[in-house]
Amino acid sequence: MPTPEQLLSALKTVTDPHTGRDFVATKALKNLVAEDGKVSFELELGYPARSTEAALRDALGAAARTVEGVRDVQVRVATRIAAHAAQRGLSLLPTVRNVIAVASGKGGVGKSTTAVNLALALAAEGAAVGLLDADIYGPSQPMMTGTHGKPETLDGKTMEPKVNHGLQVNSIGFLVGEDQAMVWRGPMASQALEQLITQTNWKDLDYLIVDMPPGTGDIALTLSQKVPLTGAVIVTTPQDIALIDARKGIRMFEKVGVPILGIVENMAVHVCSQCGHAEHIFGDAGGKKMATELGIDYLGALPLSMDIRVQADSGRPTVVAAPDSEAARAYGAIALKVAARVALKARDFSSKFPTITISKDT
Repeated sequence: MPTPEQLLSALKTVTDPHTGRDFVATKALKNLVAEDGKVSFELELGYPARSTEAALRDALGAAARTVEGVRDVQVRVATRIAAHAAQRGLSLLPTVRNVIAVASGKGGVGKSTTAVNLALALAAEGAAVGLLDADIYGPSQPMMTGTHGKPETLDGKTMEPKVNHGLQVNSIGFLVGEDQAMVWRGPMASQALEQLITQTNWKDLDYLIVDMPPGTGDIALTLSQKVPLTGAVIVTTPQDIALIDARKGIRMFEKVGVPILGIVENMAVHVCSQCGHAEHIFGDAGGKKMATELGIDYLGALPLSMDIRVQADSGRPTVVAAPDSEAARAYGAIALKVAARVALKARDFSSKFPTITISKDT
């Protein structure tokens, strides 16, 4: 009869492809029972992984069967996404477990397109996801998500998020006309952003993806100081001028105590639709080299593709418009890496602490 020690030793050989660690070390294996050659246990994932659950179940089952005496294996997969700690001194949003900023040091690197596709990829894996368009001066998510019109309010004080493609969405673009220029100074724009985040009735979100404004100005700094961020994803192209600005964005987050979840290299290669020739228009692997140099996780590369641009402009981004495409799979792989890195971070236990009241005896 197999012992728990033998089974754990065998199961330790299976590595989580998204974290690089085995499931025994991360304590993801629960309720291990072995009786009369029948083995059952639960795999508890801290991130959504609908697309890989079957493969993980098969790999763990095969590992358990290598133990002598094991005849049958039952593996249950459960996903429990926890709230993780943010910057010191900031309380989490009441109905949002994790807030992830998608940022870039400069505009024009495809940050908004990356943000919406990452949000959609997380939702496709089974998570409850919101998308906040924090680019006050140039909101693009209303167009990219195909959502329009002013948000509803049920109490006259807070806003209901728009819902499309399975995402909860809010943007300053819903509150102003498409042709209206935002001529607010920094403090006013920063206050508007805070209201968008805190006065939106997000509905029990696992992740809120924040499409940050480009650069490291007032709005970006306010967001990183006053909004509880679980971590930040940096989007850059391989071009040297983009990498210089991406470094500045990384330094800003580091100064305010926001961990960098990784770097996404966008527009890494262009493949000609006519002849199939691949060309590195903006340089070759600049983002990957920078990630290695700075000791930051490299999340993956995305192509420079007309389809990605057309699909985003039409309100049906790549992950929903062409879910089986190579580009959609690339977004999905990056989203899984981001979620897995969040799952490894320290959890937030502030809600577990008792309230201490000091009273004077009379």
